Amino acid sequence: MAHELQNGADPGFGVYVHWPFCLSKCPYCDFNSHVRHEPVDEARFASALIGEIAHRAETTRGRQVASIFFGGGTPSLMSASTVARIIEAIDSYWTLAPGAEITLEANPTSVEATKFAGFRAAGVNRVSIGVQALNDADLKALGRTHSSAEALAALHIARKTFERFSFDLIYARPGQSVAQWRSELASALALARDHLSLYQLTIEPGTMFERMRDAGKLVVPGPDLGRDFWDATQEIMNGAGLPAYEISNHARPGAESRHNLIYWRTGDYAGVGPGAHGRISSGNKRRAQATERDPQKWLSAVEFAGHGLIENEILSREEQGDEFLLMGLRLAEGIEVGRFEATSGRGLDQSRIQSLIADGMVEYTSSGRLRVSAEGFPLLDAVVADLAA
Repeated sequence: MAHELQNGADPGFGVYVHWPFCLSKCPYCDFNSHVRHEPVDEARFASALIGEIAHRAETTRGRQVASIFFGGGTPSLMSASTVARIIEAIDSYWTLAPGAEITLEANPTSVEATKFAGFRAAGVNRVSIGVQALNDADLKALGRTHSSAEALAALHIARKTFERFSFDLIYARPGQSVAQWRSELASALALARDHLSLYQLTIEPGTMFERMRDAGKLVVPGPDLGRDFWDATQEIMNGAGLPAYEISNHARPGAESRHNLIYWRTGDYAGVGPGAHGRISSGNKRRAQATERDPQKWLSAVEFAGHGLIENEILSREEQGDEFLLMGLRLAEGIEVGRFEATSGRGLDQSRIQSLIADGMVEYTSSGRLRVSAEGFPLLDAVVADLAA
């Protein structure tokens, strides 16, 4: 488990950079990703990203950047020189902390994997690879453009190139049995180093999978079978020494994603690029920021006004408290109750806590933090809703 945040400690400051372009749209994906059939003007978008970095830096002067995360979309479609320009800009407008974590999401196609050395030279020191499945039939069903052989090759290159890398898998796929998942997860562990992201397939609104399900062309596991998948995942990962430090993320102690911990510990982060979100604190105020989702509209806005923000709202203390619960209870370390009270201006309902403890859904740690129990994690949304009410 990640080292628990000390009372009153700053969770850190991160920068999220969104590259919205993909080669194709996966049928399960509801992220802000766009397929362009004409070449992307990479230099123009890079200049706009740097312009938006400058804009965010104006309101966060003096912050030290603990982590950078290039997400998407598919940021590995960028050139290494563009990634280097953006990292240099972040370091010039803020200051990169010594040993800052710099992560780039990548697809394991053969073309993108050959760029790993260039990304490493540009300053990236961690990659997160979207493998999703280890057999060709399921990769095709998931709309992925790589083969299982390409995935294995990309993981081999990542292992040689980076000290830290992670990859994603989706489980509870249509037609998949728990026994098949156990076998696949064992294979994944043999390929992994110290971090895996394991997501149970969910049907998101507005996706192709939702339309297929509603038309009767896609059947996903029901709740009981889904729980069997969950239990098998926890059993195998705990046994391998990579427990869940967050509901879908597993790591050896010390290998957690530092950038994502900033999110879950409700730290500050600047979000730049189309559809990026950010949370910025100043004094006792905390702002929720979001940018224009459409890449071309975002580009025009940045070139005209210096930023693409369409939301820049001050969160109420109640909203901050709800967000604190929603994010913090995703973590195995749980939350510091005193920090919740200082953030939200209210206390948690002790009768609700005691009821949830009696039901085995939550527990207190030896250091006094409140966390969701192993039994409660599969019902996380309901537990959070109960506590927040």
